[in-house]
Amino acid sequence: MSEKKVLIITYYWPPSGGSGVQRWLKFVKYLPQLGVTPYVFTPENPSFDLRDDSLMKDVPAEAEVIHFPIWEPYGIFYRVGGAFGQKGNKPADVGPGQKGGLFKDVTTWMRGNLLIPDPRVFWVKPSVKFLHDFIRDNEINTIITTGPPHSVHMIGYHLRRKNLQLKWMADFRDPWSEWGFLDTLKVSKLGRRMHKRLESRVLKTADIITTVTPFYVKRFEILSGRKVHLLTNGYDESDFLELAPQRTSKFVIRHVGIVNEKCDPRPFMRALKEIAINDSEFHGNVIVDFTGEVDSGFRAFVESDPLLREITVFTPTVPHKKLIDLYNHSTLLLLILEGYKDAEGYMPGKLFEYLATGLPILGVGPEGDAGQLLKSAGLGQMIPGNEVKKIKHSLVDNFSEWKAQKATSVKIRSTPYSRMQLTQRLVSDILQW
Repeated sequence: MSEKKVLIITYYWPPSGGSGVQRWLKFVKYLPQLGVTPYVFTPENPSFDLRDDSLMKDVPAEAEVIHFPIWEPYGIFYRVGGAFGQKGNKPADVGPGQKGGLFKDVTTWMRGNLLIPDPRVFWVKPSVKFLHDFIRDNEINTIITTGPPHSVHMIGYHLRRKNLQLKWMADFRDPWSEWGFLDTLKVSKLGRRMHKRLESRVLKTADIITTVTPFYVKRFEILSGRKVHLLTNGYDESDFLELAPQRTSKFVIRHVGIVNEKCDPRPFMRALKEIAINDSEFHGNVIVDFTGEVDSGFRAFVESDPLLREITVFTPTVPHKKLIDLYNHSTLLLLILEGYKDAEGYMPGKLFEYLATGLPILGVGPEGDAGQLLKSAGLGQMIPGNEVKKIKHSLVDNFSEWKAQKATSVKIRSTPYSRMQLTQRLVSDILQW
Protein backbone atom coordinates (compact mmCIF):
# COMPACT_ATOMS: atom_id res chain seq x y z
CA MET A 1 0.00 0.00 0.00
CA SER A 2 1.33 3.44 -0.94
CA GLU A 3 2.13 5.96 1.77
CA LYS A 4 -0.81 8.18 2.73
CA LYS A 5 0.02 11.84 2.27
CA VAL A 6 -2.16 14.95 2.38
CA LEU A 7 -1.40 18.60 1.69
CA ILE A 8 -3.45 21.12 3.72
CA ILE A 9 -3.54 24.63 2.27
CA THR A 10 -4.52 27.16 4.92
CA TYR A 11 -3.98 30.86 5.46
CA TYR A 12 -4.26 30.62 9.25
CA TRP A 13 -1.57 28.68 11.10
CA PRO A 14 0.32 29.20 14.37
CA PRO A 15 1.42 31.63 15.65
CA SER A 16 -1.87 33.04 14.39
CA GLY A 17 -4.58 32.49 17.01
CA GLY A 18 -8.32 31.86 16.98
CA SER A 19 -10.69 29.00 16.23
CA GLY A 20 -9.99 29.09 12.49
CA VAL A 21 -6.41 28.06 13.23
CA GLN A 22 -7.28 25.31 15.67
CA ARG A 23 -9.58 23.40 13.33
CA TRP A 24 -6.85 22.26 10.96
CA LEU A 25 -4.04 22.44 13.48
CA LYS A 26 -5.83 19.74 15.48
CA PHE A 27 -6.50 17.58 12.42
CA VAL A 28 -2.81 17.81 11.52
CA LYS A 29 -1.88 16.96 15.11
CA TYR A 30 -3.73 13.61 14.97
CA LEU A 31 -3.28 12.61 11.32
CA PRO A 32 0.17 10.98 11.90
CA GLN A 33 -1.38 8.73 14.58
CA LEU A 34 -3.72 7.42 11.87
CA GLY A 35 -0.95 6.69 9.39
CA VAL A 36 -1.25 9.89 7.34
CA THR A 37 1.70 12.22 6.69
CA PRO A 38 0.51 15.85 6.66
CA TYR A 39 2.07 18.67 4.68
CA VAL A 40 0.91 22.20 5.47
CA PHE A 41 1.18 25.11 3.05
CA THR A 42 0.72 28.49 4.71
CA PRO A 43 1.92 32.10 4.28
CA GLU A 44 5.38 33.07 5.42
CA ASN A 45 4.38 36.62 6.33
CA PRO A 46 0.59 36.74 6.91
CA SER A 47 -1.41 39.64 8.31
CA PHE A 48 -3.56 38.52 11.21
CA ASP A 49 -5.13 40.14 14.26
CA LEU A 50 -4.74 37.42 16.91
CA ARG A 51 -1.44 35.81 17.89
CA ASP A 52 -1.07 32.74 20.10
CA ASP A 53 2.41 31.21 20.27
CA SER A 54 1.16 28.52 22.66
CA LEU A 55 -0.50 26.72 19.74
CA MET A 56 2.89 25.85 18.25
CA LYS A 57 3.13 22.93 20.67
CA ASP A 58 0.41 21.11 18.72
CA VAL A 59 2.32 21.01 15.43
CA PRO A 60 3.52 17.37 15.20
CA ALA A 61 7.10 16.56 14.29
CA GLU A 62 5.82 14.46 11.38
CA ALA A 63 4.24 17.49 9.68
CA GLU A 64 6.21 19.35 7.04
CA VAL A 65 5.16 23.00 7.13
CA ILE A 66 5.92 25.05 4.01
CA HIS A 67 5.91 28.80 4.62
CA PHE A 68 5.47 30.54 1.28
CA PRO A 69 5.71 34.35 0.79
CA ILE A 70 2.50 36.26 0.36
CA TRP A 71 1.84 39.83 -0.78
CA GLU A 72 -1.20 41.48 0.70
CA PRO A 73 -2.47 44.99 -0.13
CA TYR A 74 -2.73 46.21 3.45
CA GLY A 75 0.32 48.45 3.04
CA ILE A 76 -1.58 50.35 0.36
CA PHE A 77 -4.59 50.66 2.64
CA TYR A 78 -2.40 52.03 5.42
CA ARG A 79 -0.94 54.65 3.09
CA VAL A 80 -4.45 55.61 1.96
CA GLY A 81 -5.42 55.80 5.61
CA GLY A 82 -2.50 58.12 6.28
CA ALA A 83 -3.93 60.53 3.73
CA PHE A 84 -7.16 60.53 5.76
CA GLY A 85 -5.30 60.98 9.02
CA GLN A 86 -5.91 57.39 10.09
CA LYS A 87 -3.34 55.06 11.59
CA GLY A 88 -3.52 51.29 11.37
CA ASN A 89 -1.31 48.23 11.51
CA LYS A 90 -3.64 45.24 11.25
CA PRO A 91 -6.33 43.99 8.82
CA ALA A 92 -9.20 45.00 11.12
CA ASP A 93 -8.10 48.62 10.72
CA VAL A 94 -8.95 48.60 7.01
CA GLY A 95 -12.34 46.91 7.15
CA PRO A 96 -15.81 47.60 8.50
CA GLY A 97 -16.18 49.03 11.96
CA GLN A 98 -17.91 51.53 14.18
CA LYS A 99 -15.46 54.36 13.64
CA GLY A 100 -13.16 55.67 10.96
CA GLY A 101 -15.40 57.90 8.87
CA LEU A 102 -14.49 58.31 5.21
CA PHE A 103 -11.38 56.12 5.53
CA LYS A 104 -13.42 53.18 6.78
CA ASP A 105 -16.04 53.70 4.08
CA VAL A 106 -13.45 53.82 1.30
CA THR A 107 -11.36 50.86 2.46
CA THR A 108 -14.45 48.76 3.20
CA TRP A 109 -15.78 49.36 -0.32
CA MET A 110 -12.37 48.68 -1.89
CA ARG A 111 -11.92 45.49 0.09
CA GLY A 112 -15.41 44.25 -0.76
CA ASN A 113 -15.51 45.15 -4.46
CA LEU A 114 -11.97 45.32 -5.83
CA LEU A 115 -10.44 42.34 -4.01
CA ILE A 116 -12.54 39.29 -4.88
CA PRO A 117 -12.83 36.89 -3.23
CA ASP A 118 -10.61 38.61 -0.60
CA PRO A 119 -7.33 40.50 -0.10
CA ARG A 120 -5.34 37.23 -0.26
CA VAL A 121 -6.17 36.79 -3.95
CA PHE A 122 -2.62 37.77 -4.95
CA TRP A 123 -1.33 34.61 -3.25
CA VAL A 124 -3.20 32.32 -5.63
CA LYS A 125 -1.09 32.41 -8.80
CA PRO A 126 2.40 32.07 -7.21
CA SER A 127 1.12 29.36 -4.84
CA VAL A 128 -0.31 27.30 -7.69
CA LYS A 129 2.96 27.56 -9.60
CA PHE A 130 4.99 26.41 -6.59
CA LEU A 131 2.62 23.68 -5.42
CA HIS A 132 2.16 22.08 -8.82
CA ASP A 133 5.81 21.02 -8.79
CA PHE A 134 5.86 20.34 -5.03
CA ILE A 135 2.92 17.94 -5.27
CA ARG A 136 4.54 16.07 -8.15
CA ASP A 137 7.97 15.88 -6.51
CA ASN A 138 6.54 14.60 -3.20
CA GLU A 139 4.02 12.23 -4.78
CA ILE A 140 1.05 13.79 -2.97
CA ASN A 141 -2.34 12.76 -4.32
CA THR A 142 -4.72 14.46 -1.85
CA ILE A 143 -5.08 18.17 -1.09
CA ILE A 144 -7.37 20.01 1.33
CA THR A 145 -8.20 23.72 1.15
CA THR A 146 -9.92 25.52 4.01
CA GLY A 147 -11.56 28.91 3.86
CA PRO A 148 -12.10 31.66 4.59
CA PRO A 149 -10.16 33.30 3.13
CA HIS A 150 -11.80 31.75 0.10
CA SER A 151 -8.83 32.63 -2.10
CA VAL A 152 -7.36 29.45 -0.64
CA HIS A 153 -10.04 27.45 -2.47
CA MET A 154 -8.99 29.07 -5.73
CA ILE A 155 -5.53 27.59 -5.21
CA GLY A 156 -7.16 24.17 -4.95
CA TYR A 157 -9.29 24.84 -8.01
CA HIS A 158 -6.33 25.67 -10.24
CA LEU A 159 -4.22 22.79 -8.90
CA ARG A 160 -7.06 20.37 -9.58
CA ARG A 161 -7.42 21.63 -13.15
CA LYS A 162 -3.70 21.16 -13.73
CA ASN A 163 -3.73 17.64 -12.28
CA LEU A 164 -6.94 15.67 -12.78
CA GLN A 165 -5.53 12.81 -10.69
CA LEU A 166 -5.53 14.94 -7.54
CA LYS A 167 -8.18 14.29 -4.91
CA TRP A 168 -9.37 17.66 -3.63
CA MET A 169 -11.39 18.36 -0.51
CA ALA A 170 -12.77 21.90 -0.07
CA ASP A 171 -13.56 22.72 3.57
CA PHE A 172 -15.83 25.67 4.36
CA ARG A 173 -15.58 27.03 7.89
CA ASP A 174 -18.02 29.80 6.86
CA PRO A 175 -20.34 30.34 3.90
CA TRP A 176 -19.07 32.08 0.77
CA SER A 177 -21.63 33.82 -1.45
CA GLU A 178 -24.17 33.72 1.40
CA TRP A 179 -21.71 34.92 4.03
CA GLY A 180 -23.09 37.73 6.18
CA PHE A 181 -19.65 39.36 6.09
CA LEU A 182 -20.31 40.33 2.45
CA ASP A 183 -23.14 42.57 3.67
CA THR A 184 -20.73 44.25 6.05
CA LEU A 185 -18.25 44.83 3.19
CA LYS A 186 -20.95 46.55 1.09
CA VAL A 187 -20.37 44.19 -1.84
CA SER A 188 -22.18 45.34 -5.00
CA LYS A 189 -24.49 43.20 -7.16
CA LEU A 190 -21.65 42.75 -9.66
CA GLY A 191 -19.30 41.72 -6.85
CA ARG A 192 -21.81 39.19 -5.56
CA ARG A 193 -22.14 37.67 -9.02
CA MET A 194 -18.37 37.29 -9.15
CA HIS A 195 -18.37 35.59 -5.76
CA LYS A 196 -21.10 33.20 -6.90
CA ARG A 197 -19.20 32.40 -10.09
CA LEU A 198 -15.99 31.54 -8.21
CA GLU A 199 -17.89 29.62 -5.54
CA SER A 200 -19.67 27.59 -8.20
CA ARG A 201 -16.35 26.61 -9.80
CA VAL A 202 -15.09 25.31 -6.48
CA LEU A 203 -18.31 23.46 -5.61
CA LYS A 204 -18.44 21.78 -9.02
CA THR A 205 -14.75 20.86 -9.22
CA ALA A 206 -13.83 19.69 -5.71
CA ASP A 207 -14.10 15.93 -5.16
CA ILE A 208 -15.29 16.38 -1.57
CA ILE A 209 -17.03 19.32 0.13
CA THR A 210 -17.15 19.68 3.91
CA THR A 211 -18.57 22.30 6.22
CA VAL A 212 -19.07 22.82 9.94
CA THR A 213 -22.81 22.84 10.74
CA PRO A 214 -25.97 21.04 9.58
CA PHE A 215 -27.43 24.36 8.40
CA TYR A 216 -24.40 25.07 6.20
CA VAL A 217 -24.57 21.51 4.85
CA LYS A 218 -28.10 22.17 3.60
CA ARG A 219 -27.18 25.53 2.08
CA PHE A 220 -24.10 24.20 0.28
CA GLU A 221 -26.07 21.19 -0.98
CA ILE A 222 -28.61 23.58 -2.51
CA LEU A 223 -25.85 25.67 -4.08
CA SER A 224 -23.89 22.69 -5.39
CA GLY A 225 -26.62 20.16 -6.10
CA ARG A 226 -24.51 17.42 -4.54
CA LYS A 227 -23.64 15.74 -1.25
CA VAL A 228 -21.84 17.85 1.35
CA HIS A 229 -20.21 16.26 4.40
CA LEU A 230 -20.65 17.54 7.94
CA LEU A 231 -17.31 17.88 9.73
CA THR A 232 -17.90 19.92 12.86
CA ASN A 233 -15.41 21.73 15.02
CA GLY A 234 -14.51 20.10 18.31
CA TYR A 235 -12.28 20.10 21.36
CA ASP A 236 -8.94 18.48 22.11
CA GLU A 237 -9.15 16.30 25.20
CA SER A 238 -5.44 16.83 25.86
CA ASP A 239 -6.13 20.56 26.33
CA PHE A 240 -8.42 19.76 29.27
CA LEU A 241 -6.12 17.61 31.40
CA GLU A 242 -6.02 20.34 34.04
CA LEU A 243 -9.76 20.93 34.00
CA ALA A 244 -10.91 21.17 37.62
CA PRO A 245 -13.74 23.71 38.01
CA GLN A 246 -13.93 25.23 41.47
CA ARG A 247 -16.94 26.60 43.27
CA THR A 248 -16.46 30.31 42.60
CA SER A 249 -16.81 32.87 45.37
CA LYS A 250 -18.86 34.97 42.94
CA PHE A 251 -21.43 34.01 40.32
CA VAL A 252 -19.07 34.33 37.34
CA ILE A 253 -20.65 34.43 33.88
CA ARG A 254 -17.91 34.15 31.26
CA HIS A 255 -17.98 34.81 27.53
CA VAL A 256 -14.87 33.65 25.66
CA GLY A 257 -13.93 34.94 22.22
CA ILE A 258 -14.52 37.90 19.96
CA VAL A 259 -17.53 40.18 20.29
CA ASN A 260 -17.57 41.93 16.91
CA GLU A 261 -19.91 44.58 15.53
CA LYS A 262 -22.38 41.91 14.34
CA CYS A 263 -22.54 40.12 17.70
CA ASP A 264 -25.11 41.67 20.03
CA PRO A 265 -24.91 40.84 23.76
CA ARG A 266 -27.15 43.82 24.64
CA PRO A 267 -30.38 41.80 25.09
CA PHE A 268 -28.54 39.57 27.56
CA MET A 269 -27.07 42.55 29.41
CA ARG A 270 -30.48 44.23 29.68
CA ALA A 271 -31.98 41.06 31.17
CA LEU A 272 -29.05 40.85 33.58
CA LYS A 273 -29.59 44.46 34.63
CA GLU A 274 -33.29 43.94 35.31
CA ILE A 275 -32.48 41.13 37.74
CA ALA A 276 -29.69 43.10 39.42
CA ILE A 277 -31.97 46.11 39.96
CA ASN A 278 -34.58 44.02 41.76
CA ASP A 279 -32.36 41.47 43.55
CA SER A 280 -29.63 42.91 45.75
CA GLU A 281 -28.15 39.46 46.46
CA PHE A 282 -27.78 38.79 42.72
CA HIS A 283 -26.36 42.28 42.21
CA GLY A 284 -23.80 41.74 44.93
CA ASN A 285 -22.54 38.43 43.59
CA VAL A 286 -22.73 38.50 39.79
CA ILE A 287 -19.73 39.20 37.55
CA VAL A 288 -19.83 39.09 33.74
CA ASP A 289 -16.41 38.60 32.16
CA PHE A 290 -15.92 39.09 28.42
CA THR A 291 -12.59 37.41 27.67
CA GLY A 292 -11.21 38.41 24.26
CA GLU A 293 -11.56 41.26 21.78
CA VAL A 294 -14.72 43.32 22.23
CA ASP A 295 -16.32 45.73 19.78
CA SER A 296 -15.89 49.34 20.86
CA GLY A 297 -19.61 50.05 20.45
CA PHE A 298 -20.59 47.32 22.89
CA ARG A 299 -17.89 48.35 25.35
CA ALA A 300 -19.23 51.92 25.23
CA PHE A 301 -22.76 50.59 25.85
CA VAL A 302 -21.59 48.84 29.02
CA GLU A 303 -19.41 51.66 30.29
CA SER A 304 -22.19 54.23 29.83
CA ASP A 305 -24.37 52.34 32.32
CA PRO A 306 -23.22 52.63 35.98
CA LEU A 307 -24.75 49.30 37.05
CA LEU A 308 -23.46 47.29 34.09
CA ARG A 309 -20.05 48.92 34.40
CA GLU A 310 -19.92 47.82 38.02
CA ILE A 311 -20.57 44.12 37.33
CA THR A 312 -18.76 43.72 33.98
CA VAL A 313 -15.10 42.87 33.39
CA PHE A 314 -13.27 43.00 30.06
CA THR A 315 -10.33 40.58 30.03
CA PRO A 316 -7.87 40.85 27.12
CA THR A 317 -7.33 37.85 24.85
CA VAL A 318 -5.32 35.12 26.59
CA PRO A 319 -3.30 32.25 25.06
CA HIS A 320 -5.40 29.16 24.46
CA LYS A 321 -3.47 27.16 27.08
CA LYS A 322 -4.54 29.65 29.76
CA LEU A 323 -8.24 29.34 28.99
CA ILE A 324 -8.54 26.23 31.15
CA ASP A 325 -7.70 28.23 34.26
CA LEU A 326 -10.44 30.71 33.36
CA TYR A 327 -12.93 27.87 32.83
CA ASN A 328 -11.91 26.51 36.24
CA HIS A 329 -13.03 29.81 37.73
CA SER A 330 -16.33 30.16 35.88
CA THR A 331 -19.89 29.43 36.97
CA LEU A 332 -21.89 29.87 33.77
CA LEU A 333 -20.59 30.08 30.20
CA LEU A 334 -22.19 32.58 27.84
CA LEU A 335 -22.71 32.06 24.10
CA ILE A 336 -23.93 35.04 22.06
CA LEU A 337 -25.24 34.37 18.55
CA GLU A 338 -27.76 37.21 18.53
CA GLY A 339 -27.16 39.58 15.62
CA TYR A 340 -25.41 37.20 13.24
CA LYS A 341 -26.89 36.50 9.81
CA ASP A 342 -28.15 32.90 9.64
CA ALA A 343 -27.29 32.52 13.32
CA GLU A 344 -29.46 29.41 13.47
CA GLY A 345 -26.70 27.65 11.54
CA TYR A 346 -23.76 28.97 13.55
CA MET A 347 -21.80 26.67 15.88
CA PRO A 348 -18.57 28.51 16.77
CA GLY A 349 -15.50 26.56 17.82
CA LYS A 350 -15.75 27.80 21.40
CA LEU A 351 -19.13 26.08 21.77
CA PHE A 352 -17.44 22.68 21.63
CA GLU A 353 -14.85 23.72 24.20
CA TYR A 354 -17.70 24.99 26.38
CA LEU A 355 -19.23 21.50 26.14
CA ALA A 356 -15.92 19.93 27.12
CA THR A 357 -15.89 21.85 30.43
CA GLY A 358 -19.19 20.31 31.53
CA LEU A 359 -20.24 23.71 32.90
CA PRO A 360 -23.77 25.05 32.32
CA ILE A 361 -24.16 27.16 29.17
CA LEU A 362 -26.58 29.97 28.39
CA GLY A 363 -26.91 30.84 24.72
CA VAL A 364 -28.65 33.96 23.46
CA GLY A 365 -29.83 33.79 19.86
CA PRO A 366 -31.94 31.55 17.58
CA GLU A 367 -32.28 27.94 18.75
CA GLY A 368 -30.97 26.36 15.53
CA ASP A 369 -27.99 24.01 15.33
CA ALA A 370 -26.33 25.33 18.49
CA GLY A 371 -29.54 24.86 20.45
CA GLN A 372 -29.87 21.26 19.29
CA LEU A 373 -26.29 20.57 20.33
CA LEU A 374 -26.78 22.10 23.78
CA LYS A 375 -30.01 20.20 24.27
CA SER A 376 -28.47 16.86 23.29
CA ALA A 377 -25.56 17.48 25.68
CA GLY A 378 -27.92 18.46 28.51
CA LEU A 379 -25.81 21.49 29.39
CA GLY A 380 -27.95 24.46 28.38
CA GLN A 381 -30.19 26.11 25.85
CA MET A 382 -30.39 28.86 23.24
CA ILE A 383 -32.89 31.65 24.00
CA PRO A 384 -33.82 34.28 21.38
CA GLY A 385 -32.76 37.78 22.38
CA ASN A 386 -36.34 39.10 22.39
CA GLU A 387 -37.43 36.55 25.00
CA VAL A 388 -36.19 38.54 27.98
CA LYS A 389 -38.30 36.65 30.54
CA LYS A 390 -36.76 33.32 29.50
CA ILE A 391 -33.24 34.78 29.70
CA LYS A 392 -33.98 36.11 33.18
CA HIS A 393 -35.52 32.81 34.26
CA SER A 394 -32.41 30.92 33.11
CA LEU A 395 -30.11 33.34 34.93
CA VAL A 396 -32.12 33.09 38.16
CA ASP A 397 -32.15 29.28 37.96
CA ASN A 398 -28.39 29.12 37.44
CA PHE A 399 -27.83 31.61 40.25
CA SER A 400 -29.95 29.49 42.61
CA GLU A 401 -27.99 26.36 41.70
CA TRP A 402 -24.73 28.20 42.33
CA LYS A 403 -25.91 29.29 45.78
CA ALA A 404 -26.90 25.73 46.68
CA GLN A 405 -23.76 24.14 45.30
CA LYS A 406 -20.93 23.41 47.73
CA ALA A 407 -18.48 21.85 45.30
CA THR A 408 -18.02 21.29 41.58
CA SER A 409 -16.81 18.07 40.06
CA VAL A 410 -16.60 17.78 36.30
CA LYS A 411 -14.82 15.11 34.28
CA ILE A 412 -14.13 15.43 30.58
CA ARG A 413 -16.02 12.83 28.55
CA SER A 414 -15.06 11.39 25.20
CA THR A 415 -17.69 12.42 22.65
CA PRO A 416 -18.01 12.48 18.85
CA TYR A 417 -16.65 16.02 19.06
CA SER A 418 -13.21 15.15 20.40
CA ARG A 419 -10.50 16.13 17.92
CA MET A 420 -9.19 12.57 17.72
CA GLN A 421 -12.59 11.12 16.86
CA LEU A 422 -13.22 13.86 14.30
CA THR A 423 -9.87 13.11 12.67
CA GLN A 424 -10.72 9.41 12.55
CA ARG A 425 -13.96 10.29 10.79
CA LEU A 426 -12.10 12.54 8.35
CA VAL A 427 -9.71 9.75 7.41
CA SER A 428 -12.06 6.76 7.31
CA ASP A 429 -15.45 8.18 6.31
CA ILE A 430 -14.73 11.33 4.29
CA LEU A 431 -11.34 10.80 2.66
CA GLN A 432 -12.02 7.02 2.83
CA TRP A 433 -8.45 5.92 3.29
